Amino acid sequence: MPMVDIAGKTVEVDEEGYLVNLADWNKDVADYLAKEEKVDMSENHWEVVNFLREYYDEYQIAPAIRVLTKAIAKKLGPDKGNNKYLYELFPYGPAKQACKIAGLPKPTGCI
Repeated sequence: MPMVDIAGKTVEVDEEGYLVNLADWNKDVADYLAKEEKVDMSENHWEVVNFLREYYDEYQIAPAIRVLTKAIAKKLGPDKGNNKYLYELFPYGPAKQACKIAGLPKPTGCI
């Protein structure tokens, strides 16, 4: 597995760049992964990333896009729980890209 150096710490990622060990995640790791994904993190991005981490802690699964939009709409409101908003934040796939930045596994069903 590939190793990357982030803020003086070596972390292991899989061939697609997802963290192998979820415990390696922190803000520096998220910033690094976001930069790799060409995402400039804003407060709105962090809101989705933190939501995903809470969701994963509760359900032990990274949600696919349909589940993600419904869960975000329920918690953060319909203006944020829709595909248009989420794709503006994460243009290469909200579930896939946001989960990677959040240090979570690739959601099932994502190619």
